[in-house]
Amino acid sequence: MVFRKPPDGGWGWVIVVVSFFTQFLCYGSPLAVGVLYLEWLDAFGEGKGKTAWVGSLANGIGLLASPVCSICVSSFGARPVAIFSGFMVAGGLMMSSFAPNIYFLYISYGIVVGLGCGLLYTATVTITCQYFDKRRGLALGLISTGSSLGLFIYAALQKELIDLYGLDGCLLIVGALSLNILACGSLMRPLESPNSPPAEKPSVDKVPDQYFVYHGKGKTIEENISILEKGYIDEKCVNNMPDCKQDSVLNKNVLNSINVNEKDTYKKKVVEQTNFCKQLAKRKWQLYLNYWEETAVLFKNKVFSALFVAILLFDIGGFPPSLLMEDVARSADINEDDYHVPLISIIGIMTAVGKLTLGILADFKWVNTLYLYVSTLLMTGVALFAIPFAKSYLTLAMLSGILGFLTGNWSIFPYVTTKTVGIEKLTHAYGILMFFAGLGNSLGPPIVGWFYDWTQEYDTAFYFSGFCVLLGGFLLLLAALPCWNACTNQSSKLPPNTYSYKVASSA
Repeated sequence: MVFRKPPDGGWGWVIVVVSFFTQFLCYGSPLAVGVLYLEWLDAFGEGKGKTAWVGSLANGIGLLASPVCSICVSSFGARPVAIFSGFMVAGGLMMSSFAPNIYFLYISYGIVVGLGCGLLYTATVTITCQYFDKRRGLALGLISTGSSLGLFIYAALQKELIDLYGLDGCLLIVGALSLNILACGSLMRPLESPNSPPAEKPSVDKVPDQYFVYHGKGKTIEENISILEKGYIDEKCVNNMPDCKQDSVLNKNVLNSINVNEKDTYKKKVVEQTNFCKQLAKRKWQLYLNYWEETAVLFKNKVFSALFVAILLFDIGGFPPSLLMEDVARSADINEDDYHVPLISIIGIMTAVGKLTLGILADFKWVNTLYLYVSTLLMTGVALFAIPFAKSYLTLAMLSGILGFLTGNWSIFPYVTTKTVGIEKLTHAYGILMFFAGLGNSLGPPIVGWFYDWTQEYDTAFYFSGFCVLLGGFLLLLAALPCWNACTNQSSKLPPNTYSYKVASSA
């Protein structure tokens, strides 16, 4: 498939709009699952740790399956994947309304909805990158705010729908709203040249059918040649059917009419096919081997290794508040009259503000993006330590806003990754880091919930969360400090396998 040069506008802005609404519709409910979490606790009577698995799977499974999602989009295109995933998200939400127990929700809401969201995220990012080059950062920033706005609106929307129609009615209505993803996906027109000629097939694909040998084990070249010769005879008979019926003796003597040059051609084709199969197997094996060798080289970079630990610990400790903050408020016996705006809505709107603000800061040349990211981790750890001391709605709302703003550091994480490994290794490294981010998303809320089940209070759980995030931040800071100036000033002296740092504006 031949693609045109990214237009940086035109239909690309339609792609931005529909990608924004796609992320708004698919991520709104999973990110605001904290409202549903309270209802599931009351409906099924399970422990907080077991119930938290539903929301953590919905948010983590898409990241865990990011390699599979990328393969699907590369193989089928963004538009078919978006339409199919729209059915997955809507169907998973509607099936969840009929859930008889918490285990059914693990499949319907956690895996089906979560995987659909992961596919949609990959599709929207891929199609946006195809349409934008110079304005790619702006375009990606705009579509990423769709999920944050979805969190803000869906938190209040689901709460209101539960009051009016109950939990089951809420899930049915939210699932019906998700069907609008189909309309958005249908507008994701691929950026390909309609007048481009079809790509030439390799010469080996042009070999006539009679040249293709059986793949049976142990056949010799002579046996394969005899098979090819038989195929040659069959082809002659098909093309001259009346003559074949009239004179069977002629068919028996066709082999004698084959000259030496034709036999040499058959032998050459057999050798070509045999070598092609061997080379293809060798090439596939070499690709897998190169992948693991490059992965090993990445982990030799101590900043990348620290970044991998930091993102894992950050998601284990930093993600639970967006899921459990509503239950924290209920556990603190906050008066409902003081409960003006859902805490999850505050987290959502401040996450959008944080993404835009931190993204703008990262574009300044005087800002060290790695240190900026580390500072968000350290401040997140301090905010998590402060949650046990918040006993009023106002203090919880302030902490929710701070945590939401700092969670916006997702917008600068690609910058940090590029600084660490270079633009050439960005795709490989980012896929690895997103896998472990998904692992942290999946484990964080259940761990915090289990702490509550053991201690019957959230204090210990958030101390643990704060410790995880602070540990990740300090490890990343220590890994960066000793070599930062050396990597910046002496990048030309580094060996080929060592990754140098780039200025923020080039990330």
